[in-house]
Amino acid sequence: MADFYDIRTVKGQRTSIVLDNSKVEEVADSYFQGAAVRSLLNGAWGFVKTDSLDGLDSSLEASGRLARSIGRQDVLELAEISPGRSMDLPMARDTASLSLEEKVEILREVEKRARLPGIKSTQAFYFESHSTVGYRNSEGLSLSSSFSRTGFGITAVAAREGLLQSGSEIRAGVGGLEIMDRDDPLLLAEKAAKTAIELLDARVPKGGRYPVILDQELGGVFIHEAVGHGAEGDIVLEGGSILEGKMGQAIGSELVTVKDDPSLPYYGHYPFDEEGAEARETVILDRGVLRSYLHSRETASRLGGSSRNARAQGYSEPHVRMSNTYVANGDRPFDELLEELHDGIYLLGSRGGQVNPAEGVFQFNAKRGYLVEKGEITSLLRDVSLSGQTLEILRGVRAIGNDLKFNSGGCGKSGQTVPVGDGAPHMRIGMATVGGAG
Repeated sequence: MADFYDIRTVKGQRTSIVLDNSKVEEVADSYFQGAAVRSLLNGAWGFVKTDSLDGLDSSLEASGRLARSIGRQDVLELAEISPGRSMDLPMARDTASLSLEEKVEILREVEKRARLPGIKSTQAFYFESHSTVGYRNSEGLSLSSSFSRTGFGITAVAAREGLLQSGSEIRAGVGGLEIMDRDDPLLLAEKAAKTAIELLDARVPKGGRYPVILDQELGGVFIHEAVGHGAEGDIVLEGGSILEGKMGQAIGSELVTVKDDPSLPYYGHYPFDEEGAEARETVILDRGVLRSYLHSRETASRLGGSSRNARAQGYSEPHVRMSNTYVANGDRPFDELLEELHDGIYLLGSRGGQVNPAEGVFQFNAKRGYLVEKGEITSLLRDVSLSGQTLEILRGVRAIGNDLKFNSGGCGKSGQTVPVGDGAPHMRIGMATVGGAG
């Protein structure tokens, strides 16, 4: 007999469309279903993943046998949770209100709008997913939820004399086609194309140390990658986080408060996590002081804390993951940040990068930048990056804007990808390393 078990079922449908240089590369409509079954016995987990929703009792027995075969004789008391509640999240504008053909035609118009003079290639995509999740465990908890996620994006590449530059705009969120009402795809396509063309004439900055301002996208990515992953309880337990042993310590400027909140209606939203815990806010940093890690029931038991961040891709095994992670608003308008920066660099957007949460170092590529001279935005910059030490940047925050904005993305860990939101207001950093020309 297991000390604990739970069963999570997932079923749904996904549609994706990709246009590449006006050619339909992909139109896919797929259905999925399956179950994740876990048993905990003598401190060992047995996990079974199945594509069938029938015969789950046999899957439960199999997970129990797996846990027993490990032969561990430890005691693992799972942390108590605040139980979630069942709910269905409606779409303000149903994705079924447009046919597949109409969605393809919208993408054609989006891509067409991006083909300005100087643009050499374009790609546009659209996706929607609809999921129904059920959860029950040996403690008597039984929950269900249904929700949808929808997104689209456009990338435009400009070329001149062997130089290539790109612009991209991506939007995704919880819900249906209302995302296209909030952000006009045609206007975003034109914006992406203009960005790519303008970057052909942009300067490459001289690499070095500069006062900088991070925009909401780059600031959000920094917090997600450099702070959020370091706060995940399983990474802390594995000795892979610079934040290990720093609970209650001031690790950043008192201006910086960082939260993770799956209850917010952004891309990382869920009504309850993969262990049935209620979606609630976790304050990771409170005015620069480390207050909490992110937890599953196991890591909360081992480290102390509240469990509400066990997540999984589909019906895979759950791990500790972020949801909507962000820097809380400050009270400074953007023009004041520019004036106080005086001379420096304004960095915008993210094109990916690398982070090592164990050593606390990172390097992110910005989509573009601008020189700031005497408080005024001047020359456009391309091929710029931000790098440094996480704790140094956190301590170096000099001012926080009042313009918090969220972005959407997919976060990879343990071979799984889950939808997340990250956000920040504009942030002024006293000094940071900006990469460019040698």
